[in-house]
Amino acid sequence: MDRPKLEVADIFRRYGEAYQDQHGASMSTAQRRVMTAIEVCRTAALGGQIEQCDECGHQRICYRSCRNRHCPKCQSLARAEWIERRQAELLNCEYFHVVFTVPDQIAAIAYQNKEVVYNILFQATAETLRTIAIAGDPKHLGAEIGFFAVLHTWGSALMHHPHLHCVVPGGGLSLDGTRWVPCKPGFFLHVRVLSLLFRRLFLEHLQNAFDSGKLRFFAALESCRDRRAFARYLEPVKKAKWVVYAKRPFAGPEPVLDYVGRYTHRVAISNNRLLDIEAGQVSFRYKDYRDRDQQKTMTLSAEEFIRRFLLHSLPHGFHRIRYYGFLGNRYRQEKLARCRQLLGMALPEVPPEPSAAADYRDRHEALTGTSLRLCPVCHRGHMIMVELLTSRKPPAIEDTS
Repeated sequence: MDRPKLEVADIFRRYGEAYQDQHGASMSTAQRRVMTAIEVCRTAALGGQIEQCDECGHQRICYRSCRNRHCPKCQSLARAEWIERRQAELLNCEYFHVVFTVPDQIAAIAYQNKEVVYNILFQATAETLRTIAIAGDPKHLGAEIGFFAVLHTWGSALMHHPHLHCVVPGGGLSLDGTRWVPCKPGFFLHVRVLSLLFRRLFLEHLQNAFDSGKLRFFAALESCRDRRAFARYLEPVKKAKWVVYAKRPFAGPEPVLDYVGRYTHRVAISNNRLLDIEAGQVSFRYKDYRDRDQQKTMTLSAEEFIRRFLLHSLPHGFHRIRYYGFLGNRYRQEKLARCRQLLGMALPEVPPEPSAAADYRDRHEALTGTSLRLCPVCHRGHMIMVELLTSRKPPAIEDTS
């Protein structure tokens, strides 16, 4: 695939310094780290190597990547490795995609309290799915389910829109562990029931966070520091409909990997969507969800584009993919083995752990089938390192969590 002509890094290099001069006092450490990482990614600042084709003699410089999870250029290998690990966990059943969103008023609190409110979003979502699925009511499943949830904080136009995408196998283990309980074909759980419980649980956890002093408010939300003002602010969302929706189920387990590979390791905007960077303006493609998903062009000032991009920087060490139920980390292998046994599935092949000394290019080719060593000119020879380039400054910017 050809390298995009424009990159988010170009915007940061051209306009980032002016942005930090104007907004530096309000920027978090995480946002500064993201900007620095993206600016220096695959540049001389991180060092690299000179490679030469062993067939035609073509030379190129390959600089190191920043490996920051917010960088549009640093997700392909992480995505491929994640997919490889999930391959062995697929079950022979339907898979469902359920999305949990929060109202704009909650999103505003979330932006000022990212770690606390995003954790509440995960907690309330997991409790909602597991509570409804395990309920003894015949309308529900009556089983322990397993699923993973992925946090997205953006819409196509880069506005702050926190929501969780959950991928759920269509069934679960009976409460005594003796049988597999399947969902009805094409149907998982009632979304209205999910929505009502999700709203109640989320608001309970949010109130607990307020009572324990974990929430901070400033600017337009500063008045919410007062308990009565906070209660008034939440009053409308207690009555509003919280959007929970289930997309059409996947057609079996195989398409799940194709989906998750495109969805789990995304950043707010890919470089391929950028169209123009000129005269302090940035133009990019976006999907207008209110107009039948039409592809349109949006132009923002560079300052506004950077502001919107940085809305989606996550706290250091924050896990944006989490696993629950029989896919929870502690008992995953044991419970998955039981699920396979009850579904009559053969044991999957577990890929060997890569050696710590393994070259990332070998891993990339093994996982994706695309060679990073093949000469881009003659397409016959292989690129061999002929000189090592040291970095110009310590690359203390890695964020692979």
